Amino acid sequence: MKYFYSSFVITAIGLILSYYIGGFSAIYICFLLGVLEISLSFDNAVVNAKVLKNMSPIWQQRFIVWGIPIAVFGMRFIFPILIVSIAAKIGMIETFMLALNNPDKYHEILSNHKNEIYIFGGGFLLMVFNEFFFDDTKDTHWIKHLENNPITKFTSSIQSISVIIAIAVGILITWITANSTYAIAYFSAILLHIIISSFNEKFSSGGIRSGLMGFLYLETLDASFSFDGVIGAFALSENIFIIMIGLGIGAMFVRSITIYLVKKKTLDSFIYLEHGAHYAILCLALIMFFKVFREVSEIVTGTIGFAFILAAFIGSVIYNKKNI
Repeated sequence: MKYFYSSFVITAIGLILSYYIGGFSAIYICFLLGVLEISLSFDNAVVNAKVLKNMSPIWQQRFIVWGIPIAVFGMRFIFPILIVSIAAKIGMIETFMLALNNPDKYHEILSNHKNEIYIFGGGFLLMVFNEFFFDDTKDTHWIKHLENNPITKFTSSIQSISVIIAIAVGILITWITANSTYAIAYFSAILLHIIISSFNEKFSSGGIRSGLMGFLYLETLDASFSFDGVIGAFALSENIFIIMIGLGIGAMFVRSITIYLVKKKTLDSFIYLEHGAHYAILCLALIMFFKVFREVSEIVTGTIGFAFILAAFIGSVIYNKKNI
């Protein structure tokens, strides 16, 4: 439980603040938003743990101390305001006042540009999955017929295959939507992932990969996972402070889960968890693309992710019983 103390403290503070904002109904909404965030980002915690376990203890601590303000105030509060500010061509202060005084208009502007957000997030998450699935050094396979067949082996041997596939998907999306803004959003996400990965490789020998670059990668990954929750949160509340508190509570627990997985070496004990998380990430990326055309409930998104994690956990338990 010690890994979750800080999360419970943040939750208590957040619920007290929410009570002063809107009473017991606000507390209940914050609780629902927290659950929404955790359900959408549990697979994020597993992938985070893979990166975080190679980071030094001081950077693991910074992931909590620095990461939470970035996650809560940056992605769950400032980022939506920035999107509306750019879209409406008004200043950040004016946008903030719009969110306070006219939340319906604020939500309308944000919703009008949610497709670009989904395309960006989906593109980045697709690259995360591609790099895992087409890793030719990976020797642990969960769904063996899919991961360890001649076609997959050959494809994985092709240099930069992850980028090639991502570019092909981007061309397909551009052709289907005939929207240049979507294309810019998608390829910006691909470029961002390439830049971060390139810096990771360049500085890995100097330990920076497990430090600053690893931290930046984790924050970008968190951002991609947060898009769904930030936009979906308006179905429960239009108060930007309630949304920030509720999603922030969920984000804090996701980070605590990540630390728990690292300290307990859970990924080593349950060898298929990482696989399940990446398949969940692929589904989330595809759902984000699909949301450009049709609405998909966050309940469906969260359930699919949880189902993959649960299946991978059960598969790991069965493997351990047979081999340990």
